[in-house]
Amino acid sequence: MKRLILFRHGKSDWDTRFSSDHARPLVERGIKASRQMGKLLAASSQVPELIVSSTAVRARSTAELAMEAGQWSGELQFSDVLYASSPARILAFLQQLPDTSDEVMLVGHEPTWSGLVYGFSGARVRIPTAAMVAMQFPVVHWQDLHFDSGELFWLLQPKFFKTFFV
Repeated sequence: MKRLILFRHGKSDWDTRFSSDHARPLVERGIKASRQMGKLLAASSQVPELIVSSTAVRARSTAELAMEAGQWSGELQFSDVLYASSPARILAFLQQLPDTSDEVMLVGHEPTWSGLVYGFSGARVRIPTAAMVAMQFPVVHWQDLHFDSGELFWLLQPKFFKTFFV
């Protein structure tokens, strides 16, 4: 069994100056939500073994803040494939993952994450900023992953946990 968590980056700052979309930072609300979700995942013992983040500043910051706040011990990697991508491209990326990691988190962007959830499970979901979606797959090897093979396990939004993880 493989488990995938998709973590959308926290709320980004459209009002600050940035050189490109890739360089757009988080706003304070995004920073707080990223930390909150990191603590929530740790408290629920759902921390993945491998975390792969988009190289975009807002995604990298989200991953780093969540890991620090939740004291995650998983390995953090970065990949350009997760930025401005497509569900098909992410599927190909996932199929190349090492089988030594049964639980993987990808930190990235919409609308790709909703497209992935739909492709894997048929569920139509809207993934707000800093939300996490977990899916399970009845496969032993990541290379055997394919669309229409997953089960939506849970969807967590930071707005539902504001009073618990500050």
